[in-house]
Amino acid sequence: MSLFPKRTAILVGGGPAPGINSVIGAATIRAILSGSEVIGIQDGFKWIMRGDISHVIPLTIESVSRIHFRGGSHIGISRDNPTKDEKFLENTVSSLLRLNVDKLITIGGDDTAYSAFRVEQVANGRVRVAHVPKTIDNDLDLPGTISTFGFQTARHLGVEIVKNIMTDAKTTSRWYFVVTMGRKAGHLALGIGKACGATLTLIPEEFGNKKIKLKRIVDILVGAIIKRMSYGRQDGVAILAEGLLEKLDPNDFELLMNVEKDAHDNIRLAEISFGEILKRRVQDRLAEFGLKTTIVAKNIGYELRCADPIPFDMEYCRDLGFMAAKFLFDGGSGALISIQDGRFVPMMLKKKIDPKTKRMKIRMVDVKSEYYHVAYRYMIRLKAEDFDDPHELAKYAATAGVGLDEFRKQFEYLVDDSEVEHIGDDGIAHEKVEAAPAKKATKGH
Repeated sequence: MSLFPKRTAILVGGGPAPGINSVIGAATIRAILSGSEVIGIQDGFKWIMRGDISHVIPLTIESVSRIHFRGGSHIGISRDNPTKDEKFLENTVSSLLRLNVDKLITIGGDDTAYSAFRVEQVANGRVRVAHVPKTIDNDLDLPGTISTFGFQTARHLGVEIVKNIMTDAKTTSRWYFVVTMGRKAGHLALGIGKACGATLTLIPEEFGNKKIKLKRIVDILVGAIIKRMSYGRQDGVAILAEGLLEKLDPNDFELLMNVEKDAHDNIRLAEISFGEILKRRVQDRLAEFGLKTTIVAKNIGYELRCADPIPFDMEYCRDLGFMAAKFLFDGGSGALISIQDGRFVPMMLKKKIDPKTKRMKIRMVDVKSEYYHVAYRYMIRLKAEDFDDPHELAKYAATAGVGLDEFRKQFEYLVDDSEVEHIGDDGIAHEKVEAAPAKKATKGH
């Protein structure tokens, strides 16, 4: 028998998300009640992948019993990637064994999930691993409408911010371009925009698998501004998912040339002033029509990541933390922890890893769903039906100070050249969105 008791370790990787501390607290309490010591590995994989085991703290029931109310991470976080080098993976496993750890709970997104998968492989039964899926992007491959933890809090607080921005926009007769987090998928942007009733929301999924020109995004925004002006409104709020940047044609990527990448080779999108770039391009494009409007670029994301979790995420994350510990003490390993219909369902990591990307499979917004269709119908933007209605089109052309043919030449490609299939009012996916029966009802948004 070992002179030293076996330990359970918890670490957090990736970016912050509301609810991390709820997972840590619940998992710690459950493990201690099962007779295990618990340690928190500070700063994710940063130290242990280099063989440094000095950055750990003991976790006790007393120290974690109230941390579920708070945002951030009680044990820190980092994006350091142990899968970059086999030596880092070996160091990680040997560090855990030196710490007498035989159970590891990782908390993180797709990159951390892959790291957990590889650590479990290299450990080869010596360390059991469970992964708790975390991201405010809501893009991990969970079934149905199950949220990743942190998403609901981020959306809730994002809505509060945008609600105030919308009031400011109307009061001051200006436009806001609000860029939200969402590296690959537009769940957070759409969730905020739909709940707020923002003027329009642009997400990468609406452009399918193809790359797009920056001009296309600019013209969608310009078209929306012109359409809004034709209704007598000088204000609006556009919600833009940061993942639109990764949809850009490579020829437009010169603006990204000197941007730093993280340890998982992801471009640090938050360091790109996407809103400011669009603001300048849109104002230049409007000037071609003799139009001018005040535009304010606003980034929201860091304000959401370390917020105190709302009750939904507090409860949800405590369930996840409890079940992660229980799963390991019941002899399980190598699974992503999920709660489905109120029941614990372990999802094996090896089945969730995309063999091409070496990351967890990504869940995208389904633009053929009624969920997206409702959001799209409420948006103020140029749509296929606008080019079939001479009266409406004449208003837009007059606002832009050009003839009908010229307006078509400038903007009709946005709806004619689209590969996106939107759901029409008959509930069927179409290349173009069919006209809505009550088209004018959206003017006041």
